[in-house]
Amino acid sequence: MSELITQRTLQLAAATAVVVLDRLTKTMVDTRMAIYESITVIPGLFDLTYVRNPGGVFGMFRNLDTGPRGLLFTVVPVMAIVLIAAYSLRLPSGRFVTQSSLTLILGGAIGNLYDRFRFGYVIDFLDFHWRNHHWPAFNIADSAICVGVAILIGETILGANHERHAAKDTP
Repeated sequence: MSELITQRTLQLAAATAVVVLDRLTKTMVDTRMAIYESITVIPGLFDLTYVRNPGGVFGMFRNLDTGPRGLLFTVVPVMAIVLIAAYSLRLPSGRFVTQSSLTLILGGAIGNLYDRFRFGYVIDFLDFHWRNHHWPAFNIADSAICVGVAILIGETILGANHERHAAKDTP
């Protein structure tokens, strides 16, 4: 039982760390940069560019009317947070990789939801590009969500692959 409590405490600390790092970086950008200001970090590759994203990940659905967009980007993340937390609590403690990926997704979702409730948009600032081709700006919360989802997909693919090989080896 104490192992489970330790694991849950570590998960809570990791999700909180994502939220705190996300808030700190967004606050620094918001207080030290003007909207659309860009600071070159690595010429031709990476800038800090302050943008306000009223849409979803990578700006999707930013052109929706305010009402439906607000509903979509508050109700869906709240439901996702509840479902992720519920699933995580029911997941066996030995599923470390799955738990870690869910922790990253949870921390990122909370970080971006905070912005939506407070400002009605998400602060993005990480701007990667190659010459004139820009990836949409994103933030720490987006990064945590994407890494968490990638780990979850990888684990699912590798787990399914492992199960197939184990089934072949069984007489």
